[in-house]
Amino acid sequence: MHEKSVELLNKAVGDELWNVHQYMYFHFHCDDQGYDLLARLFKQTAIEEMLHAERLAERILFLKSDVEMRASAEVTKIHDVAEMLKQAREMEEKSVRDYNGWANECAKNADSVSKKLFEDLVADEERHFDQYDVELDNMDKFGDRYLALQSIERSKSRAAGQPPQ
Repeated sequence: MHEKSVELLNKAVGDELWNVHQYMYFHFHCDDQGYDLLARLFKQTAIEEMLHAERLAERILFLKSDVEMRASAEVTKIHDVAEMLKQAREMEEKSVRDYNGWANECAKNADSVSKKLFEDLVADEERHFDQYDVELDNMDKFGDRYLALQSIERSKSRAAGQPPQ
């Protein structure tokens, strides 16, 4: 009965799984370079995207279908922080666009619960977009000094005997 919804929900699961992998990749590299604020942001976003995948999977299972556990893309190996932020912003923008369209498609197919799920996810993805947009603005305004400040903060914390976060 809800074949189209299941198809769209599984597409979303694949996108969310890719996002989790991509954001964790960014987290690892930012953490390695001492950019704690950005490392935490990428990690937190990855966790939220994993929770999105879980919500989507629960809906698919409720509709008596199977969850396709394949990431929709391979991780892009980016080491430049500004490029990471641009990629993250583009990923979130795509999710907002897709989920809005897919919510409308679910509505056309009389599946208001899947429609609402996609609408709820749009709100989270817009918040993520805004976070990355703000960080990109900070990079544009402050350049490498922005990253240097994050690295200095880590050094100060470690010198004070505070455990890494």
